[in-house]
Amino acid sequence: MNPDPRDPDTAVDPAHPQAQDVPSRRVRRPRPLAQEVLLLAGIALVLAVVIKAFFVQAFYIPSASMNDTLVENDRILVQKVSYWAGRPHRGDVVVFADPGGWLPPQESHKAGNLVTRGLEAVGLYPTGGHLVKRVIGVGGDEVRCCDDQGRMTVNGVPLNERSYLAPGVEPSSVAFDVKVAPGYVWVQGDNRSDSADSRAHLGDPGGGQVPVDDIVGKVFAVVWPLDHAKLLRTPATFGSVR
Repeated sequence: MNPDPRDPDTAVDPAHPQAQDVPSRRVRRPRPLAQEVLLLAGIALVLAVVIKAFFVQAFYIPSASMNDTLVENDRILVQKVSYWAGRPHRGDVVVFADPGGWLPPQESHKAGNLVTRGLEAVGLYPTGGHLVKRVIGVGGDEVRCCDDQGRMTVNGVPLNERSYLAPGVEPSSVAFDVKVAPGYVWVQGDNRSDSADSRAHLGDPGGGQVPVDDIVGKVFAVVWPLDHAKLLRTPATFGSVR
């Protein structure tokens, strides 16, 4: 039926003659709330797993071995990006998996129930079963303690470590002279008098050296408690070591 221009119910506006041909649009019905929540939770879970695997992971400090840089019960964040195409540097504070027998049972902090274990698996709960120390020597370095002034040396260069050693703590009470193997690092805690680090495992297989492949990443921040929150930077101590 052709529209009658005299009939207001069938007349077509000359300025919009196409209006009569526009079909009615279907209204899109929103998803149910439960479905939206499940979808968002799934996306969040995937993102958490990816972030933990490739970017950032949370850890817990169970001891005083890194005082005062990191103190007991600190929650720290470890970034993995720096080691995607590179290696740890002297002075980096790193988290690494227990090379074997380094970690006493009381420091093996684990999530206590099903919920916290699930959160731990996706990087939303501080992870245990690891150690945190400072890299002193990398593959090819000669690390020795101590020179005639009581200083640690790397490749013959004496280290001024006062920017990170705990107050009143000497560089080492253990004498040693090691050559770090390629693919390994030599690590020590900042609280040298209370740190079972590479020095304490000189007699173990590997001579106290940690495989680079065991390193999770580099500590870049303390996020809890708030009164100890800070960013960590690699000190200038090793700038003259070659």
